[in-house]
Amino acid sequence: MEIINDREEKLELTYPCSWCYKLIANEKEALEEAVSDVIDKREHKLTHSKSSKGGKYISMNLDILVHNEDDRNFIYEALKAHQHIKMVL
Repeated sequence: MEIINDREEKLELTYPCSWCYKLIANEKEALEEAVSDVIDKREHKLTHSKSSKGGKYISMNLDILVHNEDDRNFIYEALKAHQHIKMVL
C-alpha cells in the first residue's frame, strides 16, 4: 500500500477568519434553506458556483466568519448532516 501523504501537518489558521464551504445539493432553494437552518442569522455570503451538465446538481460557495476551529468544524458537520445537502467540501 502506497502512502500518498504521510505528513501529519495541521492546518494553522488565525481566528477569527473567513472560511469558504462548497456545498452541493439538488436544488438552489433547498440549499438556501439548509444554510439558513444551520447558520441561522449569522452574516454570510452564499454565491452560485456551478450547475451539473444535466442540471441535477448545483454547487454554491458559503463564505462565513468562523470564530475558532470548533466553530468551523461544527458548521461543516451540521451542513454535512443536513438532509438537503449532498456534499460539503
